[in-house]
Amino acid sequence: MDRKNFIKKSLLGAAGIVGSNTLLNAKNLRPKHSTYDKMMEQVGFNHLPNNEIKNMKTVLHKATTRGHANRGWLDSHHSFSFANYYNPDRMNFGVLRVLNDDIVDPGKGFGMHPHDNMEIISIPLEGALEHKDSMGNVAVIQEGDVQVMSAGTGIFHSEYNQNKEQQVKFLQIWLFPKKQDVTPRYDQITLKAQHTKNHFFQILSPNPDDEGVWIHQNAWFHLGNLEAGCEQTYKLKSPDNGVYAFIIDGQVTIEGQSLGKRDGFGIWDTSTINITADSNAKVLLMDVPMLV
Repeated sequence: MDRKNFIKKSLLGAAGIVGSNTLLNAKNLRPKHSTYDKMMEQVGFNHLPNNEIKNMKTVLHKATTRGHANRGWLDSHHSFSFANYYNPDRMNFGVLRVLNDDIVDPGKGFGMHPHDNMEIISIPLEGALEHKDSMGNVAVIQEGDVQVMSAGTGIFHSEYNQNKEQQVKFLQIWLFPKKQDVTPRYDQITLKAQHTKNHFFQILSPNPDDEGVWIHQNAWFHLGNLEAGCEQTYKLKSPDNGVYAFIIDGQVTIEGQSLGKRDGFGIWDTSTINITADSNAKVLLMDVPMLV
């Protein structure tokens, strides 16, 4: 696929969840209830650096401890507090605020809803997801694609499972931006299998000229499809950053911690992390600023 061409109104957002294919007419306006403000109100300080202690710090989020919501057409697991799931110890990892593992039934999806001042990344794992927005973008993303949307001053968008017979599975990730009220933008890329084989390939950065998509934040995402026995060392991009590793599939060991499918593991106050694939595994590394 070429480049360029739900949320219930709740304590954490102002988006509408619908299961129809109705697409509302919407202007590119800042939402009445700001996504950014609602999210920022509940940012926790439990996963922020202590400048007086320089030893490596970690936080473990096992897959079975995530929040869970099943609305019939939508089955979603939340690594951090979201919508009706609230855990004061699971608010954010630095600027990483949302990591949702979503399954959408055939022909269903998120109707047109607003966001502002949030960097939103979608990574399909299975099936095809159709995107439409108030900037006029219409696109379909599927496994191997990475989509980014800078909500900025305000944007409306919808996401639907294009397939009438197959579920769509995707990761929805939100980061606080380093600059507010930017011009909204949309982009996507397609990865090739060889890009991520046995190493971590950059899929997102703060720099438009770098590999992958870019966002308004000093964050770098890398994706690796590792064969059993593969060993990798990842060097953090900034001393102000930490890494949140999400195990999409398989079994890995990171800095001595055994991790399985859909586990999350945050690490900070270190310059490198060591990763060993204990089986064939797919791993997403999110290198993000720890101070919001």
